[in-house]
Amino acid sequence: MRFPNTTADVWLPIPADEIDDLPEPGASGLNYRFWDGEPEFPADPAHCAFYVVPYMKGSEIAVRPLAAMTSLRVVQTLSAGIDHVTPGIGSLRPGVAVCNAKGVHEASTAELTLALILASLRGIPGFVRGQDAEEWRAGFYPALADKSVLIVGYGSIGAAIEDRLAPFECARVSRVARSARTTARGEVHPLTELPALLPDADVVVLSTPLTPATRHLADAGFLGRMKDGALLVNVARGPVVDTAALLKEVESGRITAALDVTDPEPLPAGHPLWHAPGVLISPHVGGSTSAFMPRAKRLIAGQLRRFAAGEEQANVLLTTG
Repeated sequence: MRFPNTTADVWLPIPADEIDDLPEPGASGLNYRFWDGEPEFPADPAHCAFYVVPYMKGSEIAVRPLAAMTSLRVVQTLSAGIDHVTPGIGSLRPGVAVCNAKGVHEASTAELTLALILASLRGIPGFVRGQDAEEWRAGFYPALADKSVLIVGYGSIGAAIEDRLAPFECARVSRVARSARTTARGEVHPLTELPALLPDADVVVLSTPLTPATRHLADAGFLGRMKDGALLVNVARGPVVDTAALLKEVESGRITAALDVTDPEPLPAGHPLWHAPGVLISPHVGGSTSAFMPRAKRLIAGQLRRFAAGEEQANVLLTTG
């Protein structure tokens, strides 16, 4: 929608003068306001038409202004998931487009996924501890080559993970998503087939969004179907895994895990996951790389150019009604 005679506020977590190719405020009718989760709002939320949610500031901050944003038309997250804004969606007026950051995090998250798989299989955490202790920990370690990998959650991030698995000579890569489809790489199985696929996978990667259907998807039954010695990798959201059930399995030594996300998060001091055997933890840094900011800025600029031109937004996951 164009705003020829009025202005509409755009709330940005990045200063507007640091983002190239934004619509000019005067010509577009857009008025840029910087807000990155500070206690004070930059302006009356009722005047905000386009809200870019502060990145990695938590759900409480993300939803705080939503109920007062009575003119809102677009909510743009800078994350692949929208679960942190979901609690506030019910307070929005009808017709608000809620968009994710598809295109921003795929490369970085897929990189970390491969790093976690390789580090876990090849014993890198043990080598680091051995270096600290001046111990030479030689031996044979598992390789990714000839392993079967199951990707649970085959959206753009899941596809990017498979792209990076391609050179590693895996025996097989299987894919699971909410519904069945066929891609250039092969069949994507529906979630209903997951129980039959789990026992054959050496590595299980979770890259699914957090929804009511995927909360505790990796529960005791899921984990119990994984083969002995398998590796669980979670780059999705912490609550996709039942932490108590995971602890039971890793403490028995039956499976191992590499977790970029945990439940609770941040993982508090003293939590048993910190020292559970066979568990590698990274502090939710899948998307937090040097690739993030340039891609986030390009996404914001592109979405706002569409908005100023009256065009439909990209990456719309839902529209309030």
